[in-house]
Order: sequence, then structure tokens, then C-alpha cells
Amino acid sequence: MTDWVSRVTLQGKYIRLEPLSEAHIPGLAQIGIGQDFWQFMLYGDMNTEDDMRNWVLDILEREKKGGDLPFAVIHLESGRVAGATRYLNILPKDRGLEIGGTWYGPEFQRTAVNTECKYLLLGHAFETLKAIRVQIKTDSRNERSQRAIERLGAKREGVLRNHMILPDGYIRHSVFYSIIDSEWGDVKKNLEAMLAKYEK
Repeated sequence: MTDWVSRVTLQGKYIRLEPLSEAHIPGLAQIGIGQDFWQFMLYGDMNTEDDMRNWVLDILEREKKGGDLPFAVIHLESGRVAGATRYLNILPKDRGLEIGGTWYGPEFQRTAVNTECKYLLLGHAFETLKAIRVQIKTDSRNERSQRAIERLGAKREGVLRNHMILPDGYIRHSVFYSIIDSEWGDVKKNLEAMLAKYEK
């Protein structure tokens, strides 16, 4: 990776974020193959374990080049792989990065998993790495994702029109959000309150 960002395991109450590896491919395939959220992402449909293998290998190659830091999301209660996420667009000089490429199996959506995932990633970015900006972007069609990002307390910055051409040829507009270091305290409290609702 870089001198600023390196492989790390982040442990929470509900999930563990561990460095992505080829060992995670079967678990990711089990929950990710055939899901409709791939239409919004940059890799096209995932219909076979080979598709998932190619995706993981590509992400790991991006990590070697210093652009991404990928994680597998492990659900602690079940021990299962719940999904994947990563830091990307890492800018050490500007102390900024993006959280993205995030997806979860259907049974882990609308649970504590995403809230704690963002809590761990944002906490590491702002408190350990001393980032001053974290951005998140999503497809303008993906209203569920936009609502989830807004619930975190991220500020909507605007839309980049005709931002990306997806594998199916769709020209995607991307909605950009950010959290800056001076906002992290309030965002952290908000996330902790959201997580408290999942307490048994």
C-alpha cells in the first residue's frame, strides 16, 4: 500500500473488517452471485464463482498498485462473509480517501452491518490516519444507497454528470458525498446512536 495507509483488521461488536484475500472468494460468491445491486457497480453482473474470483483478483491488483485497500466484511455472530468494502482514491498528500465498492449479501442488508462498517472505516480514517476528508459516491439511480449515505450524516456535494460508462453501456451520473474532519465528532455520535438501536 502506501506509507499512509496499510493493511489492518478493524474489529467491532457485530463485524470484523479483515484484509481481502483469495480465501474469501467462496464466501463472497455464496452471497453475491446474481444480486441486482451489481447493475450500479463498475464490474457488471456476477453470475458465477469465476466472476467473483476475477473481481477479487482485480481488486487485489489495484491494492498492489497503491490505489485501494480492500476488506472482507465478516459477520461475527455467524462467522460468515457478509460482504466487501474498501478505501479507494487514496490521497496521502491531501489526507483524503474514499469509502466505496461496498456491498452486502441480502440477509446482511438493513442490519447493523453497514452502520458498523462505516463506523469502523470512518473512525480509522479520521482518528488513526488523521484524514481531513472522506468521500462516498453512488449511482444517481441508487436511491437506497443515497438514503443510507445521508443517514450517516454525510453532506451531499453534488452530481457528476456522465461520470462513468458501466459494463452494460449505461452512462452513469454519480452523486458525491463527503464528511470532513470537523464533522466527524457529530457523525460519530450519530452512528453510535444508530448502533445502540441494535443492542439486544
